[in-house]
Amino acid sequence: MKLKRQPEDFQVEELPRVTLAPQGRFTYYKLTKRGLGTLEAIEAIRRHWNLPGRSVSYGGLKDRHAVTVQYLSIFDGPDVSLHQASLELEPLGKLERPYTPQDFTGNRFEIVLRDMTAEAAARAGTQLEALSRDGLPNYFDDQRFGSVGFSGEFIAEAWLKGDHERALRLAFAEPNPFDRPDTKARKATLRECWGDWAAAKAGLDRSSERSIVTYLVDHPTDFRGAFARLRRELRSLYFAAFQSHLWNLVLAGWIERNTRVEQRSPVDLKVGVFPFPVGLDEDQRKAIAAVPLPLPSSRNKPGDGPVDEITTDVLAAFGLTWTDMRVKHLKDVFFSKGSRDPLLVPENVKTEVFKDDLHRNKQAIRLAFELPKGSYATILVKRITEAAGSGS
Repeated sequence: MKLKRQPEDFQVEELPRVTLAPQGRFTYYKLTKRGLGTLEAIEAIRRHWNLPGRSVSYGGLKDRHAVTVQYLSIFDGPDVSLHQASLELEPLGKLERPYTPQDFTGNRFEIVLRDMTAEAAARAGTQLEALSRDGLPNYFDDQRFGSVGFSGEFIAEAWLKGDHERALRLAFAEPNPFDRPDTKARKATLRECWGDWAAAKAGLDRSSERSIVTYLVDHPTDFRGAFARLRRELRSLYFAAFQSHLWNLVLAGWIERNTRVEQRSPVDLKVGVFPFPVGLDEDQRKAIAAVPLPLPSSRNKPGDGPVDEITTDVLAAFGLTWTDMRVKHLKDVFFSKGSRDPLLVPENVKTEVFKDDLHRNKQAIRLAFELPKGSYATILVKRITEAAGSGS
């Protein structure tokens, strides 16, 4: 099975709920992008209109390898469209406040799975039907962990343990499979010259990395201050990635507690192997779904009973406790509050099997469905193609 053979094979549209206000100070836009990440698109918009960093507000992060539609607001933004090679920005009206993640309910997906045999396509359809019985585990998927490099270490874990130099090195110089050639070259220079900041500065071109190295030339051991100079959006992603991994481990433990061994299908995610529930009876599904799992954060109350036991064990494996889950020394980054449903069921599901025009003698299946915000369509794909032996 092949996913994302071309950007049009993975389409996402945010489902907003906003009320336009004719006199609002925030211009509301529809952003359509292709082959471009959300943060990259916003940076391109800022550069084009020379906007201050905090003037743009958006709902969710959308995949780079896709065609996506999402919404954003710009304080006193121009009431004109913007057309570039990989993005289109269209003004829709005014808002009285910024557009935020609270202003959309979920996403509509249209995904094409290719290079499948007729049998594999049929099995995928059968497994999709099974989701109404078993539910879909609401794991954070690989896109959430793009900041985790080849070492597998989490930047935020190092920070929580007070190793600010390690956190900076992981964020700044750790090789990552998604690095572009220019980024690879800068990271190689940083690794080679780590600690010799004058040499590192001399070896870097004009970039955000060079500006931070310039700070280290004058403050050679202030790794905490240097880390704080990384873009806030990136630092937020680092802490979100670690919190999400911890939550995934709690969900895995919760599934294991409520299922038998033969009802768990192991699926590889970027940062580990996680159980997907299959063949559940009604009572099991209700038991798993009945308890929203709190995001590990000292700003939250820990779960009760078995959930608290599982969470305590997960954190202890990292040498942490619940009260350790707070971001020290950074005033603009926090662990998220709230909880997350363990299971969900996709809505408005439609499927179509057709001849794959990109792979000879193979079939493709088109899936259309809606998921709540924060949920990952790629988890659904893994469930119907990898779990329960349903791969092609």
